[in-house]
Amino acid sequence: MLFRKKNPFLEDDLASVLKACGKGNAQAQRLLFQQFFGYVKSICLRYSSSPEESEDVLNEAFLKVFQNLSKYDDKQPFKPWLRTVVVNTAISHYRKLNKKQRDTVALEDAPVARFDDNILENITADEILELVQRLRPDYRNVFLMYAVDGYGHREISEILVINEATVRSHYARARARLQHLVKQYYPDLFPTDWEMKSYKQNEN
Repeated sequence: MLFRKKNPFLEDDLASVLKACGKGNAQAQRLLFQQFFGYVKSICLRYSSSPEESEDVLNEAFLKVFQNLSKYDDKQPFKPWLRTVVVNTAISHYRKLNKKQRDTVALEDAPVARFDDNILENITADEILELVQRLRPDYRNVFLMYAVDGYGHREISEILVINEATVRSHYARARARLQHLVKQYYPDLFPTDWEMKSYKQNEN
């Protein structure tokens, strides 16, 4: 061909890429997918129980993004809107599966001790993610939404359709279970008298 059809968007201009995506331009959609694949993938991995499940969530999330771009307010940053779509997709996916997963150790048996956030600074992000994925899905979702993605308790209760008291309870239990897992897999991070101090603090 002597003449090639000019792209209706600029690759380094997100606004024009989004506009082209909204009109169903396959090339623009492919570019958007490539540009935000890593970001979306990281969210999907957090909210999924396995890499295979995260792939399903990722594909469904991008499909919803392309289908709902007309609802995106281009006066607002794109990434927070994208994150909301992905998180909501992951929650919907969890509901559809309706898994009844349980911890290998009952939460009632896990020590409800003080949680030292400084301990997590000595663990890599991948190691933390691996521990978080061992939480029961309903507790994991609340923990991630609050501690990682910055949702408030009321927002979480509205998205998950549960009351705020349940959200707070799930978050507290998730932290207790996570503390137990950190102690189980990384005992060297804890001082030898940690359990005794925790016990005394809880008694007070």
